[in-house]
Amino acid sequence: MSAIYTTIPGFFVQDDPEAVGSAIGALPPRFGLLDDSPNRWVAFKAKIDELNARAPEGTAYKVFWLGRHGQGYHNLAEAKYGTETWDDYWAKLNNDGETVWGPDPLLTHLGETQAEEAHNAWRKELPHGVPVPQKCFASPLKRALDTWKITFDRTGDAQVLVPEAQNVLILENCREEYGIHTCDLRSPLSHLRTLYTPPIYTFEPDFAEIDPLWDAEEREPTPHRVGRARKVLDVAFAEDAIYISITAHGGFINGLLNAVGRPNYSLPTGGVLPIVVQRTANMLAN
Repeated sequence: MSAIYTTIPGFFVQDDPEAVGSAIGALPPRFGLLDDSPNRWVAFKAKIDELNARAPEGTAYKVFWLGRHGQGYHNLAEAKYGTETWDDYWAKLNNDGETVWGPDPLLTHLGETQAEEAHNAWRKELPHGVPVPQKCFASPLKRALDTWKITFDRTGDAQVLVPEAQNVLILENCREEYGIHTCDLRSPLSHLRTLYTPPIYTFEPDFAEIDPLWDAEEREPTPHRVGRARKVLDVAFAEDAIYISITAHGGFINGLLNAVGRPNYSLPTGGVLPIVVQRTANMLAN
């Protein structure tokens, strides 16, 4: 293991290991920041700067804004049939004759609205100095990319990101837990390129044309998903950016939380979960 990842609690209401996502909500005030003072984000950034300034060699701190996609048609179908019946039967199909959820489903109208609400949550905190993402990563599944697009791909008065950061790197490892469920089979790269074009959207090098991971007979094991999330952390910590957005999925987000030693958190669709992560180089691995 080349690095050790941990999380630094005490900044956000979601840091409590007993926190319940459904009770806190998708977008709590201030994204859950405990400090509600007018200069809250200035103080927050000062604390992050201090952590990095005082960090010993091999240690660094970054803030991750973990965004879950808005409601997709697969979420709608799971709610209709119940999780047990969904997992046992419907998730293996593409549709039920009324709703199409596979492969790679789109956002529902509610899902688009939830992404718009995430955009509005960012806009609301801008006057208070919220540290907007300096680097964005996203899953290659359309529900995540469309959520990022609605949230961040804006211009003029609606712009959240600074111009030089208004782009997203699409990583295969940011995708949802895969296998069996058709909703987690991604679209071909050639199709995705027609929808998500440069310079805003960039696919990582060696991104495969056809989904190389999805298996109709086997669901991805949890340890593998956690390992994927660790690889994304490795990529993120290689960046100069301190504030990083990852727009992905509930399963991926829990994989990342597990990778930094936190329990699962049931982030609602369209929600944003901020965490402060410490990376310490594992000197024994050198």
